[in-house]
Amino acid sequence: MSQETDIQTRIAETILLLRKKLGVRDKTLAASVRRAKRRLPRDVYKQVLILAQAEPMVDHPKLRLVLDTPALVKASDAVQAHLKAINLSERRWALFLSMLGSLALGILVLSLLALVVLRWRGYI
Repeated sequence: MSQETDIQTRIAETILLLRKKLGVRDKTLAASVRRAKRRLPRDVYKQVLILAQAEPMVDHPKLRLVLDTPALVKASDAVQAHLKAINLSERRWALFLSMLGSLALGILVLSLLALVVLRWRGYI
């Protein structure tokens, strides 16, 4: 009885970490994984898919018996380790710097275009 509760708790903790770290606001793990697919590395994505496939079977008493509990625990540990390692302030800072770099590039291209037009028209 403790194994299925353990897997259920691990799945619930994984959903909470996905909400907290990636901002995914879905109730089930399968729906959360669909939304967070591109933000997860491939190996972590495969591990979380294993958990998502097992999620509906954990609630069913007879299907629960066919689950590979050690593999699910290992997958849960890998996913939770990756999600706990995400630093939110570092991600925000990287996003800010990326937007700032895009803005600087746009200003540079616009300035170069203005100089080319002025040269072409004979003002420079």
